[in-house]
Amino acid sequence: MHKNRKHYEITGRTWGYLMDFINQINLWGIFNFLSDNLSIKGPWDLVKTVVDISIVSYAIYKMAMLVRETRAWQLIKGILFILIASKLSDILGLRTIAFILKMIIQYLAIALVVLFQPELRRGLEQIGRSRFKSFFSFEDESYTIKVKSNIEEIIKAVVEMSRTFTGALIVIERETKIGDIINSGIQIDSNVTSELLINIFTPNTPLHDGAVVIRGDKIKAAACFLPLTENPNLSKELGTRHRAALGISEVSDAIVVVVSEESGKISVALNGGLTRNLTSDTLRKALSKNLLEKDVPNKKLGLWKVKSK
Repeated sequence: MHKNRKHYEITGRTWGYLMDFINQINLWGIFNFLSDNLSIKGPWDLVKTVVDISIVSYAIYKMAMLVRETRAWQLIKGILFILIASKLSDILGLRTIAFILKMIIQYLAIALVVLFQPELRRGLEQIGRSRFKSFFSFEDESYTIKVKSNIEEIIKAVVEMSRTFTGALIVIERETKIGDIINSGIQIDSNVTSELLINIFTPNTPLHDGAVVIRGDKIKAAACFLPLTENPNLSKELGTRHRAALGISEVSDAIVVVVSEESGKISVALNGGLTRNLTSDTLRKALSKNLLEKDVPNKKLGLWKVKSK
């Protein structure tokens, strides 16, 4: 009883302190301050302000998600460093450095268009792909079954080619259409089967050199030409297949599966990032995450990092 009485006394004092703190807060004063600074004159103005702030916050969030774990993220950190250095040089009175940095900042707006060209293009493509229909449509069960079947066929083929050290490059088209890439190869328009994929990449066959492009549930073309990445920071051990996989992933939202002819390692490229040394399970997880969840076509798994080793 003594312990319970002591507990109630402590709880009562805590509640009393909390009520005193709330009473000391001038809620009306805070509301008046926000009203004066945000031009809130009534309930409708409050609703508009909340909507305005929400839209801006969402836009900033989407921009951050767009450039996160890409080369643009490193560029943003470099820009922030320049801005901070410019401010510090002003404070410390380093006039020459301050003048140079201010000149750089003046021309930075023009340079950003060039530096962020891939990210701007990807962002405009995302805006062009209206997602409103996803709120009113239901995923077709037969489509899900087909995608799962295709994933298993791809994994079966990739694992076998990895075992035999057969080089392979498989591009899976998503929202961004890559018809120009398809037209650069030999048209096939066949069902996705592991046997066909293995046969296409068998050495010394007419179609083995190049990429296979899968659109929907069909192998659309083989021996396709892909653009090479211009990323200068890649490991020297990455060959043409890996550079081509990164190149197409930088200009589209396609997911690319690569099998190394030298090491037999399985890699996946997505949104300009490369993940190596995948197993059949991690490959299944990656493909399922990006092909089955249509509402997050550009979401990364935490796997998508450029690894040099």
